Amino acid sequence: MNLLDMLMSAGGNAAVGQLGARFGLDESQTMAALQQLVPALGGGLQKNIGSEGGVESLLGALSGGNHSQYIDNPELVHSEETTAEGNSILGHLLGSKDASREVAAQASAQTGIGADVLKQMLPVVATMVMGSLSKHSGQAGFLGGQDAPAQPEGLLGMLTPLLDSNHDGSIADDVVGMLGRFISNR
Repeated sequence: MNLLDMLMSAGGNAAVGQLGARFGLDESQTMAALQQLVPALGGGLQKNIGSEGGVESLLGALSGGNHSQYIDNPELVHSEETTAEGNSILGHLLGSKDASREVAAQASAQTGIGADVLKQMLPVVATMVMGSLSKHSGQAGFLGGQDAPAQPEGLLGMLTPLLDSNHDGSIADDVVGMLGRFISNR
């Protein structure tokens, strides 16, 4: 399951409707924006997870924050606190405002939606992505599914698409590669 599917299956439809209303977009424009922004955030999440301590950091954020509120209470999309929280998330995922601007510019080129609108949407979308990750990690349980490779569940199943950089369905070789890079960089 990719992040956009995860967002929608976590009950994100109402939040998506609120997101469109906040930024003056219809449903198809909002979905087009999400189809561009969410994968970019997933790439940042994948990079973050692949760094030393990245998985632990994500687990801490998911268990310590109240990110599911952004899915459970779609009206929070309109809150300035949501934008502030999203900017913090973007700092971790994308690293810089320049990277956020680049994501917005690329999404604009693909969707025809103004880059300024997409740049304003990006932090709100980041909170929605973390909200969906939080809901899925809570529903599936952090330890579930490790013995079910055909239909992974739990945290491992949730992270597999993000950690599986060569898309072979297994994260074992990817994790070994990450460990090798960490050891050689010390």
